[in-house]
Amino acid sequence: MKFGGTSVSDAEKIRSAARRVVQARNRGRQVVVVVSAMGDTTDRLVHLAGQITRRPPKREMDQLLATGEQITISLIAMMLESMKTPAISFTAGQIKIITDDVHTQARIRHINAHRIHGELDAGRVVIIAGFQGVTEDGEVTTLGRGGSNLTLVAVAAAIGAKVCENYTDVDGVYTADPNIVPNARKIARVSYDEMMEMSSLGASVLHNRAVGFAKKYSVPVHVRSSLHNRKGTMIVKETEEMERIVVSSAALKKNLASVSLRNVPDRPGVAAGIFHAIAAANIIVDDIIQIETGPKLATISFTVDLHTLPEVRRVCRKLFRQMKSTTIECEKNLAKVSVIGLGMRVHTGVAEKMFAALAEGSINIRNITTSEIKISCIIDKLDGPKALRLVHDAFDLGRKKKPIAKTPKKKTSKKKIASKKK
Repeated sequence: MKFGGTSVSDAEKIRSAARRVVQARNRGRQVVVVVSAMGDTTDRLVHLAGQITRRPPKREMDQLLATGEQITISLIAMMLESMKTPAISFTAGQIKIITDDVHTQARIRHINAHRIHGELDAGRVVIIAGFQGVTEDGEVTTLGRGGSNLTLVAVAAAIGAKVCENYTDVDGVYTADPNIVPNARKIARVSYDEMMEMSSLGASVLHNRAVGFAKKYSVPVHVRSSLHNRKGTMIVKETEEMERIVVSSAALKKNLASVSLRNVPDRPGVAAGIFHAIAAANIIVDDIIQIETGPKLATISFTVDLHTLPEVRRVCRKLFRQMKSTTIECEKNLAKVSVIGLGMRVHTGVAEKMFAALAEGSINIRNITTSEIKISCIIDKLDGPKALRLVHDAFDLGRKKKPIAKTPKKKTSKKKIASKKK
């Protein structure tokens, strides 16, 4: 069971979370709990660091941010003990969630589940700090935003959990952000691949790295509300029925920036060098376009999350010392609207319907990218909410749909079979 920051933001919510844990334990289950920092603790710590220095060292940021979850695990353990439920809390270092050494964006390498199993067998609830890990040398690391979800799925996989529940302040996964699209509908079941696309395209319910981990280790994840006991959304392996729904959801990624590198030498290896340097800085790049602009010159454009733009500029300026004619242009006020669905693999007309909906709303498309199961359009940020509502309505996502039935095979009568044999 994992409880996000809003689900443990004060003492009463911690008590409510603890009650759920006790209920699960009373049903005969061994329970492991993963928690985030309380409420906006992480944001406040980031802000505090920003008041000290404009560019705090990443190692020290990890040391700072990891303290938020340490507070929560202790309080949850205290609450459970007060309810006469034996509990013990652990930091990532204490149970050996081992990561690489990339500070602020670490990746989990392995988890030693021996101590977790030992405490469960002793009759205790185990509470684990999400979002953090340690290197082989004992250095504290953090997993990036949404990292507590990654801890949840990784621990579930490591211990062979039968149920993996992600408690949050929403009822589950919706066809679009219900704060923007009033008629958005909760989805009962969604595939790992669809959820990964939705997460990377703006849906904030579950981080795409966590979904990728769940897919790799076949961990079904139940996203549900911490406010009631109704079923939420199951994230599972895809089924044949899922593929018969052409578009299952729409998403909006609000804060994007476009980076254009002009007068780049157009020769083999240059683009590789640029994106190697960007990848080395742990910057995720999206929507790459290269256009030939002159004799042996090109423009390379790509989009990034807005908060990474200062780091992108720094990396590119360092590269440009070797490419003196190259210049960099950045545009901040962009967004990406997308539609996602397994059915796109086998059905046509999705792109035409999406583009027509945006055209009717007088929304200009800056760039288009596609994959097997998604179509995305870069647009002006101010048009984002309107665009999301338009494409959501264009595919009638607000109404529960029946999967498109397969064309039934024609039955051959016994008489015809007999005549063929003759």
